[in-house]
Amino acid sequence: MARSVLCGMIGVAFGLSGCVMGAPFEIDPEQRGQIAPHIAEVQRGSGPPDARPEACYGLQVTPAVIETVTEQIITRPARLGAEGQVVTPATYRTETRQVIVEERRERWFETICDLERNPELLTTLQRALQARGQYQGAITGQLDTPTKAAIRAFQRGQGLDSPILSLPAARQLGLAVWYPELLDQPDEAIATGDATPS
Repeated sequence: MARSVLCGMIGVAFGLSGCVMGAPFEIDPEQRGQIAPHIAEVQRGSGPPDARPEACYGLQVTPAVIETVTEQIITRPARLGAEGQVVTPATYRTETRQVIVEERRERWFETICDLERNPELLTTLQRALQARGQYQGAITGQLDTPTKAAIRAFQRGQGLDSPILSLPAARQLGLAVWYPELLDQPDEAIATGDATPS
């Protein structure tokens, strides 16, 4: 059965875990959609199953990306005459279905608690982002939209598309994040980021 496939509009689905693929089809790379991740608010103790009660976590949720695929299927082949000419053209029916191109993904990451209430740390963060060419705004000590955009731009190169500052990114920016629980851990572990507050 001959099939010709046309790619259509892009949809988004949340919470879909899989898809049963049918007959082979083609997806034009130009038609693919890139969906912006959903970012959860930072909450203390709310996080992955092994979350520490005193820690804060951010959640990056990338929705599933769905393609709407339209197929034209021959229902009756063309009838040819004795000399090969088309006597009766083929007839088709159109079928449309949705195919998951990228699965939904969740990523928890540890972040700084109450960053928005720490103007001194935010001032240092803005200066660090400014020195790396990611922030061009005024040094305000506030977690405003330009600062969040700069955080996202800095972290995107590390595979985290989020305006919530992760602890590894904070360390890379040279921010001193104070955890009294780290006092009993070796200095080498703290310096390399291998120490974990208990």
